[in-house]
Amino acid sequence: MTYCIILTTCPNNEEANTLASKLINEKLAACVQLSSITSYYTWKGDIHTDPEIRLFIKTRTRLYESVEQFIKQHHSYEVPQIVQIPIMDGSAEYLDWIDENTPA
Repeated sequence: MTYCIILTTCPNNEEANTLASKLINEKLAACVQLSSITSYYTWKGDIHTDPEIRLFIKTRTRLYESVEQFIKQHHSYEVPQIVQIPIMDGSAEYLDWIDENTPA
């Protein structure tokens, strides 16, 4: 099996909590961690600084496309951040736990 972390951000805790819960309930992720951040970015020619909630979504690599589509369907942003970071290695026990909590 191969594993990854998918990153996305939400504008507030309510949306982040809802998205995280749905990802877990749909078995698209074994774990979703939330973290408050401040984002600096350019959008449609204007510079913005906004508080956001970053989601660290831990899952199997083969579920990436499903997670991407799920985020696009349930996200309020016109263009949400959706990036995949491969997990190159990890403890066997933790990776087994991801296997147990995502479909084979």
